[in-house]
Amino acid sequence: MIKVSDIAKKKVVELMQDDGFNPEIDFVRVGVKSGGCSGLSYDLKFDKENQDEDKVFEDNGIKIIVDKKSFLYLVGTTLEYSGGLNGTGFVFNNPNAQRTCGCGESFSL
Repeated sequence: MIKVSDIAKKKVVELMQDDGFNPEIDFVRVGVKSGGCSGLSYDLKFDKENQDEDKVFEDNGIKIIVDKKSFLYLVGTTLEYSGGLNGTGFVFNNPNAQRTCGCGESFSL
């Protein structure tokens, strides 16, 4: 399961609406792909439909879909949002990551 913090929820709803998505019925697709300075990087986008192999979750009123492969890397992750001095954006608090890069956008296991 993937959790969504209160601050991340507010930002997700705002961005979904700005992009023409409905946060009550549409999804946040979270995934992992090869790349980044630590080997794997996070991928986050909005989606209107889920695929047969997707895992579907809901936390804090946000519907999340994760492909089967990415799910193994993301179990227990919390989606946060940072608006601090070090930059703004979504942050993945992933207990499975053994090493992360300085920007927080990539990791390794």
